[in-house]
Amino acid sequence: MNLSLIESLKQQIQGELFIDDTYKKLYATDASVYRKLPMGVVIPKTVEDLQHIIAFAGKHNLGLIPRAAGTSLAGQCVGEGLVVDISKYLNSVIEFNEAERSVTVEPGIIRDDLNRYLAPHGLFFGPNTSTSNRCTLGGMVGNNSSGTTSIQYGVTRDKVLEMEVILSDGSIATFGSLNAEEFQRKLEQDDFEGDIYKKFYQMLLPKEVQEEIREQFPLPEIHRRNTGYALDALIDTEIFSSSTKTFNFCKLLCGCEGTLAFTTKIKLELDPLPPKESAMIAAHFYSIEDCLEAVAPVMEEDLFTCEMMDKVILDCTQDSLKYKENRFFIEGDPIGILMLELKADQPEALQQKIKTLEHILQTKSKSYANKILYGEEIHLALELRKAGLGLLGNLKGDKKAVACIEDTAVALKDLSNYINEFTQLMKGFDQKAVYYAHAGAGELHLRPILNLKKSEDVVLFKEITHQVALLVKKYKGSFSGEHGDGRVRASFIEMLVGAKNYQLFKETKTIFDPQNIFNPGKIVEALPMETDLRYETDRKEHQIKTLMNFEGTQGFLRAVENCNGSGDCRKSVAAGGTMCPSYRATKNEKDTTRGRANMLRELMTQPHSKDRFNDKSTKEVLDLCISCKGCKSECPSNVDMAAYKAEFLYQYHQHNSHSFRDRLFAENYTWNKRGRFSTSLTNALFTNTLSSKLIKKSLGIAPKRSLPILSKKSLRKSIRENPDLLSAKAKPINKVYLFIDEFTDQLDTPIGLDAIEVLTHLGYEIKVVAHEESGRAQVSKGFLVQAKQLANKNIEIFEALVSEESPLIGIEPSAILSFRDEYLRLANAPAKAKKLAKHVFLIEEFLSEEIKKGNITSAQFENTQQTIKIHGHCHQKALSTIKPTFDILNLPENYKVTIISSGCCGMAGSFGYEKEHYEVSMQIGNQSLFPAVKRAAKETIIAANGTSCRHQIYDGTQKKSMHPISILKNALIKAKI
Repeated sequence: MNLSLIESLKQQIQGELFIDDTYKKLYATDASVYRKLPMGVVIPKTVEDLQHIIAFAGKHNLGLIPRAAGTSLAGQCVGEGLVVDISKYLNSVIEFNEAERSVTVEPGIIRDDLNRYLAPHGLFFGPNTSTSNRCTLGGMVGNNSSGTTSIQYGVTRDKVLEMEVILSDGSIATFGSLNAEEFQRKLEQDDFEGDIYKKFYQMLLPKEVQEEIREQFPLPEIHRRNTGYALDALIDTEIFSSSTKTFNFCKLLCGCEGTLAFTTKIKLELDPLPPKESAMIAAHFYSIEDCLEAVAPVMEEDLFTCEMMDKVILDCTQDSLKYKENRFFIEGDPIGILMLELKADQPEALQQKIKTLEHILQTKSKSYANKILYGEEIHLALELRKAGLGLLGNLKGDKKAVACIEDTAVALKDLSNYINEFTQLMKGFDQKAVYYAHAGAGELHLRPILNLKKSEDVVLFKEITHQVALLVKKYKGSFSGEHGDGRVRASFIEMLVGAKNYQLFKETKTIFDPQNIFNPGKIVEALPMETDLRYETDRKEHQIKTLMNFEGTQGFLRAVENCNGSGDCRKSVAAGGTMCPSYRATKNEKDTTRGRANMLRELMTQPHSKDRFNDKSTKEVLDLCISCKGCKSECPSNVDMAAYKAEFLYQYHQHNSHSFRDRLFAENYTWNKRGRFSTSLTNALFTNTLSSKLIKKSLGIAPKRSLPILSKKSLRKSIRENPDLLSAKAKPINKVYLFIDEFTDQLDTPIGLDAIEVLTHLGYEIKVVAHEESGRAQVSKGFLVQAKQLANKNIEIFEALVSEESPLIGIEPSAILSFRDEYLRLANAPAKAKKLAKHVFLIEEFLSEEIKKGNITSAQFENTQQTIKIHGHCHQKALSTIKPTFDILNLPENYKVTIISSGCCGMAGSFGYEKEHYEVSMQIGNQSLFPAVKRAAKETIIAANGTSCRHQIYDGTQKKSMHPISILKNALIKAKI
């Protein structure tokens, strides 16, 4: 189709329309193995926009692919028409009826956000998914999602009361529960909606049709069943049988994958919040068979969750920065674990349930350990299981756990036999399957390990799927339990339900969508599952030479490919964490970690010249990455976009010159030292209204941004003038090396002096040597040659000096943590860098460990009352933890310390200074940090250990914050003098 014709749609809608190659690439994939460039992307703002879009599609025979979070595993969001993304604008609560226990929402609202809205009223939407912090209700309806809670609260289909949709003719219809009399009135309705009712009535009325459905469809006791269209739910009503259930087309629309109509409103039934008293028994098993055989007996109890993890998942978590600490409950080396959650209103009742379940496990199962978890421990264990999809994407190399047969569900009575046959089937393909997920619902996510870059494995991809489909059919199971059919399973539907029922599916599609505009090729008339895969098969791989070391991921390309599209980077501010700050501000897919990874993968895998990095569109997509490193720890696949951006910028600037501003920021330490030819004059120029305005205008710095001023004297000069500062004030406990970073040396000298005073008063001798700046600024701007030189000089200087007994400690997180992060990628001698990194610590980390050793006590500090709120630095959260900061500030006895759930401050080094980034920077700060600071009482101390963070807090709230070491120094001095 002519792109200018598609672009004409822009004049008809209030929302946004994109037909450029960048947006096509951003939306060419979801969380599946498929890739298909759409014709364009449209982001509607209103229902009227959607009507215009549907009318346009009908007029020009154009397919529409509905999309929200894009977390589909089966390729439902991939297609060649127009992608319609409803997540940005259509995401509100429309009406809440507490008395009725119902809520009406737009399809783009995130499941967890909805439940946060409902929690104060004691209600929640029960169906859950592993993607619940970013998946939307529209997507959950499309896939009929269920998740860990289904054994108690059912699936999405059970909870949808009404749906307002736009039909293919552009008319709006509301589908809901109808008794026989109401259904009859619909048959008499003279419009497209009435025609739908009449045609379905005629199609489903014959007894032989109903018998064929009941005979061929999955067993009715399998609650998770999404294979094809849910015609069995329609005939199980008073309209077609002796059932007393009312008729509701919502049962059909749930699980239809957006192929029948476009959803605009969803009315949901809510449940009371579950009992507050909870416990989980993690039952450990030495074999998958033993684990599965235990499911039936434990399910006789009133469980809230019955989840399973296998050894592959558990082994993936060992090296995960975020999830390795969640393994605290693992005993020995289990092959499988059942996670069995119990709830009760009273502690006594809960304990009785625990005893009963323990007895069942001891007498009716072969578990070798049954660990009982409470409170936060349960959350940590479930987070470990939820991380499964992303962690599986972290398998090194091109072989991955591929989603194709991961959604099968059978009756509980058949589960053990089914898995035994499945295991034998996998052995025949020389496969060791990965087992995890919802054992209590008869559904296990089973994934073969395949390299879809190789044609022989693509053949296996299809053959394995076909054989498993036959096995599922044997047990009258559902080939799709909750993830949907999509591109990966739809081509097997006819075999699974029979030719007659498949013909009914085709009629269903035609009745609702005669022009085939809604998500064509999903459920019926599907393309072969092996077409449109994300990677070309048997393609010669281009060698990509990089300056940074990506050997840990077998190269830069595979590092980028670790992003499997699961979309964790799309979680909302209310979900907590840091990732991804700019997406949270703009709500644009191009500003997600996933979007950036998609662009880099396209750059690396599509045909290019040797100058493949010389790509302005990729640079634009990376522009709002603020290198917070949230993705390095919060993304289950540990996608390190900060490193990828640094490498890209380095490569890009081999063909394009750096701006003067970039050079200025990268070399800020040098320029700050030059500014000391007259410190007072430099500061006067920076603070004077007229001169600072001129400076900012000439350098492209935001006019509203204040400029940092130099300390009266550098920290190094202060030490040179008074070397006794470094001597311990008492008998030395230990010797430490202090890294004098470029920011503390020139801009924050008082903080450096505070750190020295705290250390020496507490009995530590400080050593300061001549060393280089950290290279942090150079890395962030892509000056990697310079950064590499600085890193290797520092490694050589400190490697021979630093040890477990004499560690290297630093004050500014982004600088000192470079030793544990970027230096490992920049080192000429990686072994030396790794050895050194083990003995490099934030000053808070060092002091926290000394407290644990008993070398520092509360008696050394004053006991006056003080309230402190901590904002943690992004790099500290990603590469360490805020807990050491929390621990040291809790040392004074009457200090009341809390951590602000603040994400990123938004400054991110030079990012917040740059005029084109200022608004986004302040939007990020306003998401949670600024409001928390403003709410704090005047006398409350705001602690922030990042120099950029303190600057941002001041610019955003006019409130000064303090480095934790300065707060500790003030408490110490009062106690000592």
